[in-house]
Amino acid sequence: MKYVALIPARLGSSRLPNKMMALLGGKPVIVQTALAVKATGLFDDVIVVCDSAIIADAVQAWGIKAIRSTKEHASGTDRIAEAAASIDADVFINVQGDEPFMQKELLQKIIDVFEKDVTAEVDIASPMRVITEEADRTNPNVVKVVVDAKMNALYFSRAAIPYLRDADVKPTYYRHIGVYAFRKATLLRFATLAETPLEQAEKLENLRMLEHGMRVRMVVTDYTGIGIDTADDLEKARLSL
Repeated sequence: MKYVALIPARLGSSRLPNKMMALLGGKPVIVQTALAVKATGLFDDVIVVCDSAIIADAVQAWGIKAIRSTKEHASGTDRIAEAAASIDADVFINVQGDEPFMQKELLQKIIDVFEKDVTAEVDIASPMRVITEEADRTNPNVVKVVVDAKMNALYFSRAAIPYLRDADVKPTYYRHIGVYAFRKATLLRFATLAETPLEQAEKLENLRMLEHGMRVRMVVTDYTGIGIDTADDLEKARLSL
C-alpha cells in the first residue's frame, strides 16, 4: 500500500497569529513538523498543503513538497482532501502543522491498522492516550473518546465520557489525539458531506465521520507532544528543544 502524509497549514490563526511561521529552534513551526514527519521514513511522500506562498516557500526551502490550495477551506481535512484527489495513494495521513514533536511510534501504529486490515473494514485510523489527570477528564478542550470491543470509536465528546454513575467503577478515560489516517475514498467522501447535528453541537468534525457510519479504528499511544495553539504553547515547545 502507498502512504502519503498531508500536513494542512494556513497562515491565519486566531489565538496565535502566523503560528506556522513562528520560529522554533531556528525553523518555522511548519517546517519542524514536516521534517519530523519526513524523518520517520514511513511515507512514500510528505506534502504540506497550504493557503500561502509564504508557507510554501518556507517548506520548499527545506526540501519539503508543498501544494497550494485553490480555494478557502473550513477545515484542514477539507484542505487535504482537495490535494488528495490528484495524488496516487491508498491511505492519507493528516498530521496537523502545529505538531512539531510528532513521533514515529504513533504514526506507525495507525499505518499498522491498514496493514492488518485485510478485509478493508476500517475507513479511518486515529490515536488516543489514557487520561491520568482529573483536570483533563473534565476539561472541555480535551476531546474524549469511547470505543467498542474492536477499538472502533463509538463517540467523541468534550464531556467526560463515560459518565461515572458508580464511584466503585473505574473506567479508562481516553484523550483523542487529532491525527487521522484515511483511505482515499473515505477522505474524498468526507469532504463532500455537510456538517451533522452532533458535530455542530460539540464542534467536533470527527462526529461527522461517525454520524455517516464511517468506522474509525482507535489505537493507544503514549504520545504527548506539544500542539502549538497559543504563545504559552510556543514557549513550552522552545523550552523542550
